[in-house]
Order: sequence, then structure tokens, then C-alpha cells
Amino acid sequence: MKNTALSTKDNARFGSDVQMKTPIEIALGVDENGMTTAKKLYDFLELDSRNYSRWCRTNITENEFATENEDYEVFFTNDENPLGGRPTQDFKLTSKFARKLSMTQKNHRGEEARDYFTGLEDRAKQLVIDRSQLSLQTQALMSLIEGQARQELEQKRQAEQINRIEQKQEAIADTFQKVDDTEDFQKWANDKIARIAESSKFDKGYGRSKNYSLARAESYERLKQKRNCRLDDRVQKAIGRALEERPDIKKSELQKINKLYIIANDKDLRPAYELVIKEMMIYYCVS
Repeated sequence: MKNTALSTKDNARFGSDVQMKTPIEIALGVDENGMTTAKKLYDFLELDSRNYSRWCRTNITENEFATENEDYEVFFTNDENPLGGRPTQDFKLTSKFARKLSMTQKNHRGEEARDYFTGLEDRAKQLVIDRSQLSLQTQALMSLIEGQARQELEQKRQAEQINRIEQKQEAIADTFQKVDDTEDFQKWANDKIARIAESSKFDKGYGRSKNYSLARAESYERLKQKRNCRLDDRVQKAIGRALEERPDIKKSELQKINKLYIIANDKDLRPAYELVIKEMMIYYCVS
């Protein structure tokens, strides 16, 4: 049975007299723009929780037919982990994109979600059809007003973005300095990780050493989201090569071959990791 109920604000938009959200809207966490999140949709579809990260990579971040900031938006949250820990990555999904993802699940839940988001789109299309019944003068006036509104909102968005950048620029200026030498890059990264771990916003209450370990682990997880690299495997291969080339290599030298060493010596991973550190410093308000 199809469920095409709309959220409270959607009802107001489309002239419905329904005043409360339906169970499916609550389950999907649908917001005023008809958007849900990847986590809410995944849970609603009753998929295996162990495959959530893989599902996101396959269907969202590595989906050649999905465009960031058009079909989905990335955000991080700590809300679902009351004990702290690394922020969880999630995605805001448009109703159109959520419908497409729902269609890939050949079960009752997938059909229910698909029908719901299809209903949202149908009602939006009906609004356009109804407008076509208006006089040409009224249609032209509405188009002019909407165009001005979009322009004003875009100008406001750009102004807010510039303001945020200017406010943070001075505080994190040293973060954006170019680091050329491999060892200098590792020292730079270690220093920033330490400052992140010591920041009040990151503090998990475990103590300095544990916070440092968590901050480093989070940085590698964020890098994995950007490059999907297997650092543990690469470290082991690098150690194996070092032993083959220098059987008498000292243990202290082998210990230097770690994840950060691999990153610092990789022309693709290094700039991506540098960006990760910058993002974390901004996220945790490190000055």
C-alpha cells in the first residue's frame, strides 16, 4: 500500500490540512525540505548494520550518477554516540536521490520508502501544473519574484561563507603553510593532531594519551573516506620491502615505517591528508 503523506511543512506548502508527521516521516527523519539521511534510510530499509559504510561508498560517494551538494550533502555527527569517540559521517539525501536508493532494495521496506518519496515529487510536480493554469501575467510575476528570491538567498549564502572563512583564516593560517620535506610533514601532522587532541571540543575524558590516539585514528578514517586506502596493508608491504633491501636494518628504523610515513611519501595521499588535518582543525575549533 502506497504511503505518500507529506511532512508538516510540506503539507503547508501544498495546501494540505494534515498537521502531524506520519510514522514513515518520523522513521526517515524527513526535514522541512523533504530530505532524509543515509543512516535513517539505511535503518528504515532494515539492512545489515555491519555493511553501512560499504553501502554508503557504493551507493553515494563512489556512485558515478550521484553528485555531492546536488543529490547529497556530507556532514559529521556525535549525536548517536553518547560515550564520545570519533564523529560519524552521514549524508543528507534529497527526496529524488533517496527514492533512487530505495528502488535498489527489492523488499517491502524499499517499496514503501520509494512510494513515499515518489509522492513528494508528484505533489511538487502538481504544484507546477496548477501554476500553469494561471494567467501569463501572474506566471511572469511569480517567476520574477522567485528569481529575485533565489538571487538574494545565493548572495546571503556567499556572504555567510565568506564571513566564516575570514573568521577562521587568521586562527588556522599556520595550518595552510606549505610543508615540502617528508620529515617536516610528519612533524607538522603530529603537531596538529596533538593540538586537536588537546582541544576542549575534542576531549572525550579519557586522558591526553587516549585522546591523541583517537584523534589520529579519526584522521586516518577521514582519509579513508577520501581515498579508500588500506594503510595497514601498505605499511606491512613497505616493511617487507625494507627487510628485503636491507636485511640488517635496525628495529628503530623499521618502527619509523608507519601509516604517517606511508602518507608522507605518497603524492596522492599526502595532499588529501593535509586537507583532512585542516578540516579537523576547523571542526574542532583549533587555533
